[in-house]
Amino acid sequence: MTDAHHPGPPAALPTGTGRGLGPFVALPPERFAAEHWDRAPLLTRAAELPAPTHGFGPDAVDELLSRRGLRTPFLRMAKEGSTLEARELTLGGGVGASITDQVSEDKVLRHFADGATIVLQGLHRTWAPVSDTARGLSTALGHPVQVNAYVTPPQNRGFDDHYDVHDVFVVQVSGEKHWRVRPPVLEAPLRGQPWTDRRDEVRAAAEQEPVVDAVLAPGDCLYLPRGWLHSATALGGTSIHLTFGVHVWTGRTLADDLLAAAGRVLDDDLALRRALPPGVDVLDPATAAAARAAVRDSVVAALDAVSDEDLAAALARRARAAERAEPLGVLAQHAAADAEVGPRWRVRAGLAARWEGTTLVTRVGRTSFGADEADDVAAVLDGRVAPDALAPELRRRLALAGLLVSGPSSP
Repeated sequence: MTDAHHPGPPAALPTGTGRGLGPFVALPPERFAAEHWDRAPLLTRAAELPAPTHGFGPDAVDELLSRRGLRTPFLRMAKEGSTLEARELTLGGGVGASITDQVSEDKVLRHFADGATIVLQGLHRTWAPVSDTARGLSTALGHPVQVNAYVTPPQNRGFDDHYDVHDVFVVQVSGEKHWRVRPPVLEAPLRGQPWTDRRDEVRAAAEQEPVVDAVLAPGDCLYLPRGWLHSATALGGTSIHLTFGVHVWTGRTLADDLLAAAGRVLDDDLALRRALPPGVDVLDPATAAAARAAVRDSVVAALDAVSDEDLAAALARRARAAERAEPLGVLAQHAAADAEVGPRWRVRAGLAARWEGTTLVTRVGRTSFGADEADDVAAVLDGRVAPDALAPELRRRLALAGLLVSGPSSP
């Protein structure tokens, strides 16, 4: 694989890479970061990887479709490049469940038999082992991860050549699928640059020779950076694969937050709040030209006024909204918090914790502390003090706030 489609220096090593990448790639993390991350596809065969941890297969598909009361958009189906209407897949829930859009396994069966692909979306929210694996990958890469399952009938290509606007790790679960991967028509596309905006370019590029032309068997994993064209065809029997989608943070993410923060600074600029003079002709380009220099100076000053802390806080808000913390059992947590002989506690995974003074801001909310308490909680979050060493009442507060959980460490 050449670097012709990714000019510039190698990507930096994703923060924390290691354990969470283990189920997906066999390369050392540094080599994956330098040669493939955000740069080029990588196919890893099952023999090079540890036993799968996702716990997903045909039985899981059947349980989700028939016994979990799924609603759209947790399910969608596609045939010949088009997505079926949600009403074609759903029914009412029956007596005592007045929900009109629950998945109907009977409708799904008919469409599947007719050649439609089943897509189980947001699987990181509905299947616990997949959720654990996704959380480990997200922790390793430092970028949010979501998971879909694609269940494709025999000899069927679920989707035409296209590209995604997020990276994917494709994990073949059962059956076989023939994948063809071609170089991007747009390098590193952003979320607002979907392949549907470049249909003609994609169609032409799909005629090129693929750089990856391989059959994935159970346990194989294919990493595709965003933008790389791909299509896949099921071979023989039904194919099931998982896509772990990595929604990468980019420099544009920071730029958007910087510009938004600068905009709030500009709201305080009285000169910019003043009305343009009476009789102004906003259709005359000279009007904008005359004001451009002064406006530009104000914008530059506003950008300079945004502190590193302001920008970091904006990115932290994005991170908290992008994923959820490790799941916890409500009743078990409540009982453990009040137990006279309590369990061993640990910090809940995935909190994305950040201090604002003595208030701890996390994915589960805002919790305020006294100065001494904040020092103790910070020591726990930093790993300097075990949660069990906290004063019982403070530990109980942290447990009921969802900041501590009991049990073994999460991925």
